[in-house]
Amino acid sequence: MKKTIYIGLISLLFLGCSKDYLETSPTDKVDDKAIFSSIENVETVINGVYRYMFERTTAVSSNQQNKPGVGGVLLSNDFLAEDLHIGSSSWFTGTGDGNWNGHRIDNGTNTAYVYRTFYRIIGNANAVLDNIDLLDAPDDQKARLKSQALVLRAYAYSYLVQYYGKRYDVANKPNSQPGVPLPLSQKDNKMPRVSVEEVYAAINKDLDDAIGLNVATRADKSQTNVWIAKGLKARVALTMQDYDNAIKYAREVINSQSFKLMTVAEYKTGFNNAGLSEFMWASMPSEDQGDTFGSYFAQIAYNANTSFQRANPKRINSVLYDFLPATDVRKTMWEPTPTQANFPLPASNFVRQPFMSRKFSIKAAGGTLGDVSLMRLSEMYLIEAESYASKGQSGPAQDVLHEINSVRNPSAVKSTKIGNELLKEIWNYRRVELWGEGFRFLDLKRLNQDMDRNTVPNYTSAAVGGFMLVKAGDDRWQFLIPRSEMENNPNIGEQNK
Repeated sequence: MKKTIYIGLISLLFLGCSKDYLETSPTDKVDDKAIFSSIENVETVINGVYRYMFERTTAVSSNQQNKPGVGGVLLSNDFLAEDLHIGSSSWFTGTGDGNWNGHRIDNGTNTAYVYRTFYRIIGNANAVLDNIDLLDAPDDQKARLKSQALVLRAYAYSYLVQYYGKRYDVANKPNSQPGVPLPLSQKDNKMPRVSVEEVYAAINKDLDDAIGLNVATRADKSQTNVWIAKGLKARVALTMQDYDNAIKYAREVINSQSFKLMTVAEYKTGFNNAGLSEFMWASMPSEDQGDTFGSYFAQIAYNANTSFQRANPKRINSVLYDFLPATDVRKTMWEPTPTQANFPLPASNFVRQPFMSRKFSIKAAGGTLGDVSLMRLSEMYLIEAESYASKGQSGPAQDVLHEINSVRNPSAVKSTKIGNELLKEIWNYRRVELWGEGFRFLDLKRLNQDMDRNTVPNYTSAAVGGFMLVKAGDDRWQFLIPRSEMENNPNIGEQNK
């Protein structure tokens, strides 16, 4: 029964507004009444979404191997920018990410993958939210599942609006630029694009509602709870330049003591274990859910025995590496001059290249699995520090930055920088701390900064066909909406330029 429900709900999902996407009843003949007949069934639906978030995509039919659910989108975010790169034209460089072709081809795989992935999450969340209150079950059990559906829907929309809409600009409220269709119920069909402002209002309402439910209990860290809602609230507030709320919610998460920054020793264990206290939320595939070549760690773990990883070690922007103090544990995540002695690898056919990463490691020798971080406590410190600095409050910003830096570097000295120089320092620490976790492209967009690989001395231009610079505000920062959506939804409105 559980397997049937899972398949049915994944078939039910909303994918924007075309007839092809909006199948509002399961294709395996299990109707909503059967699906939502018990708490256990609804939990199966929610858990199906979490599994969908790490599995090799089914949203598109080509180039699936380098698209492990949401994890593949996060990898793409970094390859779209300048701080993470490889030395050849391969997946993520020559397949539309690094060369910025994929999201600008309206009938291509890349934009369809992103669009469908997040609308499928939204479709399942809508199904849960439409039906959960009708269920005959204890209120606390319904609240637990309702809270998760609200956070998942907000999470999905927070990505869609950033990819398909122009950046949020607090100086131009209300942000009337076109966002994305906003289905909030299974009944919502063939909807127009609404404004960026409206999408963010819906995101914040979902998060506020989830926070109001105040559900802290969860089975494990693959699920969301009130602290993930508050963490996402801080993340969204930073994107909206709502610095007061970014500070408020980031500090609430920190002060909750529900999570703790990793020790120096823990930092070196491969970023693959959600059991570490710093991990707030993660995709957690089990061994029986593994995918040898299609997992997140198959693409990025330095010791994953896949042809892509063996030939293409992931490298850091050497300027960022040089920025880090010698005593900072983060500096040990990359090796500027790797040798057999200082960078042992599983086999002789693994390539070594300067500034290659050892940050991500597989959980078990011979495998390609690990827990994929979706939110860590370190992000909360960096959100708070950036927000204080953006408000011109250098003292508190220096204090918060030192809170995290003193854990990463026992010899850390508190920054004395102020103004723009302090902001640059915070951004650089954010870039190294969150490297490979899917932030850089959207950080550049929200900050209205250029994507400039010409400033990276060790970037291999040929890997991306010479595509090295996109100025801030360029139309190419917006993904094109899939052509099938434009053709099948008469109400959607205009395509992005």
